[in-house]
Amino acid sequence: MSENKPQSDTIQNRRATWEGCSVLLDINDGDRLVFARLSAGSTLKIGNKTCSLQPLIGCPFGSLFQVDSGKERPYLSRFIPPTEDNNVPDEGGCQLQEESRDNRAIIDNNQAQSLTGGDIDAMRRQGATGTEIVEALIANSSTFEKKTQFSQEKYRLKKQKKYAPRVLLRRPFSRSICEAYFKKYPARIGFLRVDALSLLLSMANVTANSDVLVVDMVGGLLTGAVAERLGGTGSVCNTYLGGTPYPMEIIRMFNFSNEIYERTLRCSLNDLCSAQRTDEQVDQHEDVCAVESQSNEQTILSFSTEEVHLSSENGAADHVPENELSTVRKTCKAPKAGDRAPKEAIQLWKENGFSSLIIAAPEQDAWSLVKDLLPLLSTSAPFAIYHQYLQPLATCMHNLQLEKMAIGLQISEPWLREYQVLPSRTHPCMQMSGSGGYILSGTRTNTSQS
Repeated sequence: MSENKPQSDTIQNRRATWEGCSVLLDINDGDRLVFARLSAGSTLKIGNKTCSLQPLIGCPFGSLFQVDSGKERPYLSRFIPPTEDNNVPDEGGCQLQEESRDNRAIIDNNQAQSLTGGDIDAMRRQGATGTEIVEALIANSSTFEKKTQFSQEKYRLKKQKKYAPRVLLRRPFSRSICEAYFKKYPARIGFLRVDALSLLLSMANVTANSDVLVVDMVGGLLTGAVAERLGGTGSVCNTYLGGTPYPMEIIRMFNFSNEIYERTLRCSLNDLCSAQRTDEQVDQHEDVCAVESQSNEQTILSFSTEEVHLSSENGAADHVPENELSTVRKTCKAPKAGDRAPKEAIQLWKENGFSSLIIAAPEQDAWSLVKDLLPLLSTSAPFAIYHQYLQPLATCMHNLQLEKMAIGLQISEPWLREYQVLPSRTHPCMQMSGSGGYILSGTRTNTSQS
């Protein structure tokens, strides 16, 4: 028990990293986003340089690192931005000087820089840091002093990204993961934007101690966002069609604790619908199924523990005694989400119903899913359906109105505009996403008496 305490304390401390946790690395202020799992042997390639990620272990999230040239190989060192450059009283004097300067007389003929590539390589061999190289480039530029203050900042930032790249250590949570995937691989998450994800959680009323039914075909992002908002209370049921569950690889990046992973369950739609059969058929086979399920669960548990012990023995039996195999197995293996829902939980969901429903299945027809999943909810339970296009949701809304299965139906289109906020340069960003998809929301009604 004493060996497990440091790990639990480290996992609970969400402000600092630990060995084995997932992090989001922001390189050069959003130019490149990389997900990584920290370990002593993990590396990161920035340009033509490969750096070890070991210095990042134990550092608080939000720390800034800079690539420096070492004697043997490049390494990541902690970087603290200076605070002297942002003095408020000097802003008025700088603005007065800018009125008499512009870039009209500057000719871009590649002759303003007197420092050659050979000189830069010689500085690197002598052990010069990236910041020193950037300052040398500024000092040897004949047009730097003639540029405006904004142009000087752009020039300095451009050279800093090339010769002294910086890495921001970010904590992966629902917003940062969604933004990173939307920027890098939007098709993997069904083009689900961060504002649409937040609207899904709000319209479905995902709160503590809720039992949320989720159809997640966006890689596990929606399931992870729901589990993050529940915070270890309630339960998340990720349902799927057929016999093969949908992939949930993104949920491993959230660094959830074991309690949250245990409350994230999987159950096929056939099992959930079979629980809604008539009570007569269930009562006839209740005793037989209970005995068979207990025997099957015992054999499955014994078989699974044997497999785990075999894998741990093959990996660490030469250096670890037999009585410590269980503790090493717990510390080395990350917890896995998406266990099969037990029959007790399915029976409880059948009696009480789910408190909300969220669907993000771009590859499935919305109406075919809703007509089977909506009866599983409790009366007056909210639901929210996301789709990249409008027409599938419009058809689903029309059918729900005809069947009188829900009230308060509305289709929302989230709209988001990002702004650049800088002194004298506040304006909308030049490149933005045109559409964030559509969301159909409503409240389930009880139609059994009609």
